[in-house]
Amino acid sequence: MNEALEQARALLDNARRIVAITGAGISAESGVPTFRGPEGLWKSYRPEELATPEAFARDPQTVWEWYAWRRELVAACSPNPAHLALARLALNHPEVAIITQNVDDLHTRAARAQAGVVDISPALPMELHGSINRDRCSACDSRQPGSLVIDTTSTDTLPQCDHCSGLMRPDVVWFGEALDEAILERAFRLARSADLCLVVGTSALVHPAASVPLATIGNGGDLIEINLQETSLTSYASAQLKAPAGTVLSELVPE
Repeated sequence: MNEALEQARALLDNARRIVAITGAGISAESGVPTFRGPEGLWKSYRPEELATPEAFARDPQTVWEWYAWRRELVAACSPNPAHLALARLALNHPEVAIITQNVDDLHTRAARAQAGVVDISPALPMELHGSINRDRCSACDSRQPGSLVIDTTSTDTLPQCDHCSGLMRPDVVWFGEALDEAILERAFRLARSADLCLVVGTSALVHPAASVPLATIGNGGDLIEINLQETSLTSYASAQLKAPAGTVLSELVPE
């Protein structure tokens, strides 16, 4: 891995504009479940059976019960060295954008931890799939911070909108829903203008997010892939590191 690490370090040092796109693998190192395979079951439900508009319309109490459980899981996790390294990179480099497919808030918490009294906004991620810790009104579409304590006794006790009293839902992109066009357009615009794309812990299976790194490649930029397995992006990588993201990024972006 030493040769690939040196190659990645050289690419990082020479890049002027950088985008980093992260997936479930980076947060798995913090203990956040990926909800894939048998371990993804919750009370015999698959995520695909709960994370849909149809499931919420049919049984909002069960959907909220699942998300309340997930919020508690995420709250018990902490940013790992990979999150912290990307936050340092974004805070110390003039043109870095972090784009995440994850709905946890670990990038945001890492930004706060690394920024101190400095403005954290450069290290805040673009959330392609939303945030599990934010609610969105199913009636007026307004957003508000989510709570860890959710009463799922009845529909009437579920989170309600502060503006119109409508039923709130988690502010995440569910199966069958489109990504926010403005966020997606910005992600592709940044990727097209980047000299370097860091791909960290993503399977590159979920589109359109998986196509974002190709925008950098298509405009002559380089790609560094940090993943435990090969993906459809591996053949495009100028440097590929098969190792935990926390280990690699701590080397590339030391404190």
